[in-house]
Amino acid sequence: MRSDDIKAGYQRAPNRSLLRSLGVTDREMKLPFIGIANAYNTIVPGHVHLQKLGEKVREGIAAAGGVPFEFGVIGICDGIAMGHEGMRYSLPSRENIADSIELMVQAHRFDGLVCIGTCDKIVPGMLMAAVRCNIPTIVLTGGAMLSGYQDGKELSLIDIFEGVGKVAAGSMSEDALCELECSAMPGCGSCQGLYTANTMACMTEAMGMSLPGCAATPAVDAGKLRIARESGEAIIPLVKKQVKPRDIVTRKSLMNAIRVDMALGGSTNTVLHLMAVATEADIPLSLDDFSQLAEEVPHICYMQPSGPHSMQTLHRAGGIPAVFKQLEPHLDNCPTVSGRRIKEIAKAAVVRNEDVIRPLKKPISATGGLRILSGSLAPDGAVVKSAAVPKEMWKHTGPARVFDGEEPAMKAILGRKIKEGDVLVIRYEGPKGAPGMPEMLSPTSALMGLGYKKVVLITDGRFSGGTRGPCIGHVAPEAAAGGPIAFVQDKDTITVDLHAKTIDLDVPAKEIAKRKKGWKAPKKALAGVLARYAKTVGQANFGAVQK
Repeated sequence: MRSDDIKAGYQRAPNRSLLRSLGVTDREMKLPFIGIANAYNTIVPGHVHLQKLGEKVREGIAAAGGVPFEFGVIGICDGIAMGHEGMRYSLPSRENIADSIELMVQAHRFDGLVCIGTCDKIVPGMLMAAVRCNIPTIVLTGGAMLSGYQDGKELSLIDIFEGVGKVAAGSMSEDALCELECSAMPGCGSCQGLYTANTMACMTEAMGMSLPGCAATPAVDAGKLRIARESGEAIIPLVKKQVKPRDIVTRKSLMNAIRVDMALGGSTNTVLHLMAVATEADIPLSLDDFSQLAEEVPHICYMQPSGPHSMQTLHRAGGIPAVFKQLEPHLDNCPTVSGRRIKEIAKAAVVRNEDVIRPLKKPISATGGLRILSGSLAPDGAVVKSAAVPKEMWKHTGPARVFDGEEPAMKAILGRKIKEGDVLVIRYEGPKGAPGMPEMLSPTSALMGLGYKKVVLITDGRFSGGTRGPCIGHVAPEAAAGGPIAFVQDKDTITVDLHAKTIDLDVPAKEIAKRKKGWKAPKKALAGVLARYAKTVGQANFGAVQK
């Protein structure tokens, strides 16, 4: 066993002595040592219940013949970090999480690993660590929060964000917003719709790294406790058979994950995170792969925020196994940590509501829920959640309104200084320029709340999975890297065409060359994590991975 490095032979007497101080017995010294990377904390709603899941995982490991050792992992709540300086720290935390798990796994010579996490950057960081360390691993995702409820309507966090815009528009009072605030988030779990956290849970199950049914099972459902126990039990056979993450996470399994993403109409952030996982696993994956699969796989689940269905509704309809069943002709028959292959899981699944998980012959859209755009404004690509864009806005030409950062853009939006037809450009919010590539949920929700119908928003930053409307992010190269977005000026004409998958700045090349002369990226006073991150992070079209 790998753990023999710390427990076998007379030379390891000092190491064993320390293990004995933890209560490890002679019998347990001969068993596999299993690490549990648990991102439990009491500031993130999606993580406040993970302590209980950790207990069930420990029980499962011990029952199956292993010795569990639990350690902590950080976790940032994107919702709490949204709209201020804190959002710059969210994406950098992904690499910190991967690094910290690697440090613990390698220092303590665990034989296997169970990762417990829920929210936006935590699960991607755990997947990156899994393929990097490449010891047998299962990921347990914590599950979604139940929907809020008010006056006969189900609510989610996005209702509150959009409520801010309604208050600014005068269509909602601050007292009504307060009532909404107190009703929308009823307890533990990730935010209710198919936002980034839940999309990544679905991707984890689709690539085979969590047990069947894990992604959509709500945080408060007893089924989640059972899955936690079963995850602990299931890691021991993986250790004994030496089934490792790189046996599960392959190019074919990542393509399956992208197919499920397209069928669900998930968060644009999956593009960043799946490419980051692929990079760690030395698997070639590009924006072209996403673009190709978007043409092949239909959008069959109308999930929040673009549609009406919450994760709880998806769970009741059969969860990701039922999605597998509908998508079966498109899926590769890859192995999973359960010991069952994808098509075996699909065959056993039951689709309990075809209005929620539609047949391939009755899709919401014949093409997938994400689109990769490119053109003179984004030569290296940009990403849009096409499932959340009204058809009348799939093609738009308008004058640019340019803002160097999110804060001035928000002031203009809430001050009603934006006109219908405008194309908002928020730049210097990319991986290097921000740094940290913050999400622009506050501006997009404010636009929705204010009632704008014909405004496009383009940024080299990111969007929350809760964003809806014609919002195009991940523009590459970013402004700080000298990409064309750095040279857009107010009143320039920009054309976006989702049908043709193009995004163009309608300015002559000679004029752009003139604007480039003497240009220098703005310098920000940085220290600590952000200073290091800005020096080492790559561009969004490669997953914003640190080099």
